[in-house]
Amino acid sequence: MTAEIKQHVTLKGSKEGLIFRLEDNCEFDELLTSLRHMLEQSHVQILSGPIVHVYMKLGKRTITEDQEEQIRDILRAKGNLLIQSIESDGLEDLSNQQKLTSIKGIVRSGQILEHKGDLLFLGDVNPGGSIICTGSIYILGALRGLAHAGCDGDKTAIIAASYMRPTQLRIAGIVSRSPDEWGIEEAHMEFAYIQDDVMQINKLNHLHQILP
Repeated sequence: MTAEIKQHVTLKGSKEGLIFRLEDNCEFDELLTSLRHMLEQSHVQILSGPIVHVYMKLGKRTITEDQEEQIRDILRAKGNLLIQSIESDGLEDLSNQQKLTSIKGIVRSGQILEHKGDLLFLGDVNPGGSIICTGSIYILGALRGLAHAGCDGDKTAIIAASYMRPTQLRIAGIVSRSPDEWGIEEAHMEFAYIQDDVMQINKLNHLHQILP
């Protein structure tokens, strides 16, 4: 009598292809056995035919390169399955943390806008107004007031604005020089960042050079 194989893999279709969700609370060997059984026995008809794009979701499980290769070997045995990604929830969570929060309006003189994380501000910051963030600040508008990014000490934060003429810039504990000393004649599309503990100002089209 053949022992019953417990299913540790669920299958879901999407417009991009097939999503395999792998349980993260079972032994890895049991997971592989369940995956093989799904491909060779229980879902043969679904998983045969033309090329199918496959996305593997590992839940909270982290795997070694060798374990990932074992998963890929099982899928390669089905010649029509094309692996697009093998991801854990940890990678997805990291991606979510990097998303911007957007706020629109005007920060007027005497007003302070405080935010935890990265901020995309759609509007102007007038003289006497302030934006203070723990992350980076991106302003689609004029920055004529104060902007303080990385206020909890994050020196990797940046400040970018469509029109950059602030009364003061701060990143972590570092304060910028006067805008008159930046050496940039035009006052638009610039960003500030920290390099060797000194605040630098550059054109916004060079931003990709310092982003990870």
